Amino acid sequence: MTGEFTIRRVLEGSGLVPLDAQVLLAHVLGRDRTWLAAHATDVVPRAEAETFFALAKRRREGEPIAHLTGVREFWGLPLTVSPAVLIPRPETEAVVELALARLPLDRGLAVLDLGTGSGAIALAIARERPRAQVVATDASAGALAVARANARRLGIANVEFVEADWFAGIGATRFDLIAANPPYVEARDPHLNEGDLRFEPRAALTPGGDGLGALRIIAGGARAFLASGGTLVVEHGYDQSDAVRALFSDAGFTDIVAVRDLAGIPRVVAGRAP
Repeated sequence: MTGEFTIRRVLEGSGLVPLDAQVLLAHVLGRDRTWLAAHATDVVPRAEAETFFALAKRRREGEPIAHLTGVREFWGLPLTVSPAVLIPRPETEAVVELALARLPLDRGLAVLDLGTGSGAIALAIARERPRAQVVATDASAGALAVARANARRLGIANVEFVEADWFAGIGATRFDLIAANPPYVEARDPHLNEGDLRFEPRAALTPGGDGLGALRIIAGGARAFLASGGTLVVEHGYDQSDAVRALFSDAGFTDIVAVRDLAGIPRVVAGRAP
């Protein structure tokens, strides 16, 4: 582009859909999207414009917005993300919402978040339930480094991060609630080779096979780590609700419920340990 770099002109010349362009330019300028709308005719310094166009090119080539900005908001928390972790998604907030409904505010609690990734679920619960002691596990040391950094930056201290493969290495603690957003995409799903998913850790997306392998391990092993009456809550794929509810039933859970996300898609299953 030649000529004066106004905010409007820079956005229009990005080659991106408006939302993506606005998020990237707001990131580069250290502003928010509301400010951009109110300053459409302001001049963008050339250095910032060039930085923006370089990011826009990477976005056009498929890189996720969250990787370009390094941040994704989840439950009102600005979480640092990287290619080492799954990008937090709005539908996962349904896990947090259901978990909080099962966790009273007025007493100490023990919570386990399996496969924490960026720490999204663990940190959201820990912030909303400050009397809870949350253990967040992941098999990836890189993911745990991201999660620990998020906890430090957000000042959330009631979370302990543990490198563990699902329940291995958890110890004898009994938890009031276990939450998990495990890999659940079927190995043959073509979406794994499309869009943002191409840039996310494959192990955080699919366990292989029919996509239910990790959910089988979690549903089958959770009761040994739950207090009497404790809750297991998991996220699953858009077409897996019936299968996951069957896993819960086979594992002896009661009061099994299925919850839809904001798009009306069955996304979360919870059950109570007898």
